[in-house]
Amino acid sequence: MNATVVGLALFAAILHASWNAFLRTGADRLWTITVMSFSSAAAAVPLALFHSLPAAAAWPYVVLSAGLQVGYSVFLVAAYRYGELGQVYPIVRGSVPLLVTLGGFLLAGQKLTAPELVGVALVACGIMGLSLGRGRASATSILYALATGAIIAAYATVDAIGVRAAGDSVAYTAWVLLIYSVLLSATFLALRGRLAVDLRAPETWKALGGGLLALLAYGAVVAAFALGPAGPIAALRETSVVFAAFIGRFFLGEALTPRRIGACAVVALGAICLGYQS
Repeated sequence: MNATVVGLALFAAILHASWNAFLRTGADRLWTITVMSFSSAAAAVPLALFHSLPAAAAWPYVVLSAGLQVGYSVFLVAAYRYGELGQVYPIVRGSVPLLVTLGGFLLAGQKLTAPELVGVALVACGIMGLSLGRGRASATSILYALATGAIIAAYATVDAIGVRAAGDSVAYTAWVLLIYSVLLSATFLALRGRLAVDLRAPETWKALGGGLLALLAYGAVVAAFALGPAGPIAALRETSVVFAAFIGRFFLGEALTPRRIGACAVVALGAICLGYQS
């Protein structure tokens, strides 16, 4: 990989950890992530207008992916209600490749390679390091974080199938983002009864800015995939786990003990081992 690809992958990792930190600091995180979705929806509108509709066979996957991403948003918000960024984020990120790998092994009969076995062991040990002992994450936050990881793994699998059926990856992504924003707004209304968005309020623009960070993170990693090999890029992106620990310390005032740094590093290394195989 050249320096540009490495830089894009690391930039995506930093941005991804940053928008999660932004969400963690929100006074009403469900409102924040709902308004964040408006940024992605606004970007998706012109893409949907200037591309053909996805093929008919892809629409069930479009809707399912959008619904799963609503679940991901709700569970992520719940995880941050009970846990810190430096605890929840590594568990969420580390559990995704772990669950995908174990799912392939248990459900599809795939054989695990040596790096994958090492990766499974490292991620498991890192998560245990975050969830056991003094300063550990609460059991509730761990359960929500693991559920969030499982949902991410599920919609990633759905997208892998759906984008092939769609015939146009841009159109598929645009419609997923649009339907996701609509469904997330409907979920907010169902839970809260009213969604107030004041364009004069600083919090609204902060949330929209957080949505732009998420979009930039996605765009950076897509650009990296276009220029370099997917496996090493996916692996580099997992360094976001370590960035999240330091962002949590320096910007959110979270504890950064040697134990937490070590656990985050172990999760990141394990995710790299697993991601490199993808």
